[in-house]
This record gives sequence, C-alpha cells and structure tokens, in this order.
Amino acid sequence: MTEKTLPHSIDATLKLVSEADYVADRSLATVLFLALKMQRPIFLEGEAGVGKTEIAKVLARTLGRKLIRLQCYEGLDVAAAVYEWNYGAQMIAIRLAEAEGEGDRERIEHDVFSERFLIKRPLLQALEPDADGPPVLLIDEIDRTDEAFEAFLLEVLSDFQVTVPELGTIKAAHPPIVVITSNRTREVHDALKRRCLYHWVGYPSAERELKILRAKVPGIGKKLSEQVVAFVQALRKEDLFKQPGVAETLDWAGALTELDAVALDPATVSDTLGVLLKYQDDIARIDHGKIKQLLDDSKADLRAAE
Repeated sequence: MTEKTLPHSIDATLKLVSEADYVADRSLATVLFLALKMQRPIFLEGEAGVGKTEIAKVLARTLGRKLIRLQCYEGLDVAAAVYEWNYGAQMIAIRLAEAEGEGDRERIEHDVFSERFLIKRPLLQALEPDADGPPVLLIDEIDRTDEAFEAFLLEVLSDFQVTVPELGTIKAAHPPIVVITSNRTREVHDALKRRCLYHWVGYPSAERELKILRAKVPGIGKKLSEQVVAFVQALRKEDLFKQPGVAETLDWAGALTELDAVALDPATVSDTLGVLLKYQDDIARIDHGKIKQLLDDSKADLRAAE
C-alpha cells in the first residue's frame, strides 16, 4: 500500500470515501475530516448493519494504511486486547539456560521478559510505527465489553500508550486513526465518549440507499433497485424486533440478482424474506397480506416520486 495524504477539506473527505464506493452524507464527512485533522478517535453509534465498521475499512483502504481490528465481546481482557507473554517459549528458554549452567536468576528473568517473548495483540500493534503511516485501529462493538475494559481504554485513547509492567510504558510516536463502533446494546460511559468525536450513523434516506445499492451491486437493474429500496424503506416503518440494515438491503439485492429477478412480486419477497429479516417473529409478522400491502405502498411512493 502507498500512504496518501490526509484530506484537506470536507469535500476532499467526501471524495476520498467515494473512491471506495462508500456513499457518505456531509455530516459524516465533517466528523471524519475533523477526527483526522485533530487526531481524535471517532465514536460511531447506530443500529447493526448501517455501515459503521465499513467506515474504518474504507479509511484504511483509501489512505493506504494497515487496518488493525479489535472485535469486542463479553469477557474481553488485556491478554486478548493488548498483550500476553509466550509462556511456552519462556519455559523452554529457562530450561535451556539451566541446562547450559546459567545460574544468574536476574539475567534469566530479564531475558525471558524481553520483547521477543511478547505476543502483541491489536491495541499494542496499533501503537507500533509503520512505514505506511499510523494504522487504522477499529475497536468494533465496544458495547459488548464491560465497564472495566472501557476504563482500561481511557489510557490508550488519552495518551496513545499502554503499560507493560515488565517492559514499561509503550507510547505511539504518531497516534493511530481510531474508529470505535457501538450498536448501543448498552450505554457506553461518558468518560470514553469525551475522548472521541461522536456521530450517529442512522438508516440512510431512500435516495442515498439507492446510490449505495447501485455502487455495491452494479449488476442490478434500474427498476429492481428502486423497488428493493422502496420496499426496505417501507419495511423499516413496521414494528419489528430488528429492522433490516443497509447490509441486509445489499444482501437481498444480491440474492434477487442471483435469482434473475427483474421486479418484486409477493411470491419472490416471501421466498427471500429470510435474507432481510433475521428473527422468526419478524418473518411471521410480515405475512403474505402484509407483503402485498408493503409492495403496493412502496410502488405508490415510487410513482409519487417520479
């Protein structure tokens, strides 16, 4: 990869992300521009499937930076997120030293707790210098972790450093580009948010979703793409446990293309509804009659927009 210079304006940021077929609105481009300019983490919150994670991937790809991803989950700890020692290799080194008659305990301890036995996890990797420039660090779904891990992150995000007791403090020469995402399954502490620039990533408008669809599924026909977006927009107004995100819209459009569909009809929608909806209760709620109604409503909306 070849490192690119950071965008010098909001318009340049919009152009940058569009190079990777990411259709951003101006408010998102503004936050991205400021985060890059001010070297501040960006905190992206929103429903699952609206494109939060993709933003980090797009920044890495368009700026020519390495992407380092920390996928969060319940029980995530320092060993999985920052570092751990290679205990097996350390034991072998100790036994070899003893076999060679090495009796200096302090020297052995110093040797086995050197960097060559250190296993670097994503947060520590992100602080290392890179020839392509500071990497993009994606901390994905921070809301899945607990408050103790959030508290640990404060040092990393405040000073871009971590402390390894046996080695000391390791600080980044140049801060990584940090993107934190949350699906808001729980509230993230204000102390963490204060260190970031915040942006809510909502469901896109019909116009923007159509642009996204045509960029990501270029083989789809004009009529089908319009009907898919109109139907999904109508479906999101229903009382569902989980509304379909942009990711589901793209998956559905891809599935319909594979089925050689040229337009939506109740039978096709019913047969492929599991691509859009991921919970049986939601699928059961959208029965044949509701599908027909949504299709009629969405087609009326399309006619009104012409």
